[in-house]
Amino acid sequence: MAGPITTTSTPTTPRSRSAVLRCIAITLLALVILVGLAVLITWLALRPKKLVYTVETGKVEQFSIHYNRLNTTLGFVVRAYNPNRKVSVYYDSIDVSVTYDDQPIAFETLEPFFQPHRNVTMLNVKPTGLAVPLQGSVSKDLRLEKSSGEMVFDVRIKARIRFKVARWKSSHYTVRVKCPSVEVHLSFPKLFRQTKCDVDI
Repeated sequence: MAGPITTTSTPTTPRSRSAVLRCIAITLLALVILVGLAVLITWLALRPKKLVYTVETGKVEQFSIHYNRLNTTLGFVVRAYNPNRKVSVYYDSIDVSVTYDDQPIAFETLEPFFQPHRNVTMLNVKPTGLAVPLQGSVSKDLRLEKSSGEMVFDVRIKARIRFKVARWKSSHYTVRVKCPSVEVHLSFPKLFRQTKCDVDI
């Protein structure tokens, strides 16, 4: 009568285990590199154009200075143009500020929105400033400009955006927009001069 059959398993050596892990790591790294190259080639092939911003209108809705503190409400219409044929844009956050002599005097945060390709979006911006302390000669200069009927501000926009091509979406980018020397006329009618903005992404 035959005895019981016994089986033995060959133990996995540390060397073979490390070889398997190394193979998995190399495979994953190769996949990441291939995906990254595919995204880069697609991005370069599309050659996205720079976004375009202009200030179309501007007005002063409320403006008063007491004890060198400013209370104001301003109104601007900013034209945001996406000239790309295949690239859309997600605006996840948009902060607008107005400065005078590099001093911020009014602010507003806009609602996020999605901008399709080849699209123009008009942004109605109403920055406000409540009891903003004015430094140096800013208070005096603002009073003088107001009495002259013409005021000049810088409008700045800082936005967190993502690009979208078909189903692919990019990581976040920060776009900084500066619209310099925006002239606002108060006491007499005058055609508003469109102001082109500088864009940095």
